[in-house]
Amino acid sequence: MSGTLHLLAHVGGRAIAVPADAVESVVDIATIVAAPRAHPAVRGLAALRSRVVTVIDTWRLLDLPPPDEDARRAIITVVDGHHHAVLVDTLEDVAPIEVEPVPPGLSFGQRWADVTTGSADRGGEPLLVIDIARLVSSIVAAG
Repeated sequence: MSGTLHLLAHVGGRAIAVPADAVESVVDIATIVAAPRAHPAVRGLAALRSRVVTVIDTWRLLDLPPPDEDARRAIITVVDGHHHAVLVDTLEDVAPIEVEPVPPGLSFGQRWADVTTGSADRGGEPLLVIDIARLVSSIVAAG
């Protein structure tokens, strides 16, 4: 199978794919410390391997209902030299996928549209390909 390598995950019940070159690691976040006066989509800060990461509430950024449980699974990425933990419902696999343009007429909301760069299909499950740096940067843009 050809295609580019992506990390597959779920957020708000939607399957997403993140290009593997944008992923530093995947982790379970143990303790999140609140960050007063931070953007509402910043859940807080966490210590990870002797460094501090900003923990991103992905559901708030994408205008989704919060998860039923306290989400702790995260994709670690670096944007503008800063480490961020982007929370997700589940982390599935790393796999090569063929990225296609988003089908015309597909409506999934402006916040998703702002960070989606393509779509794919994996075993009959539709995937939205997400630009994780654009997702994290949307905190600054919303400012």
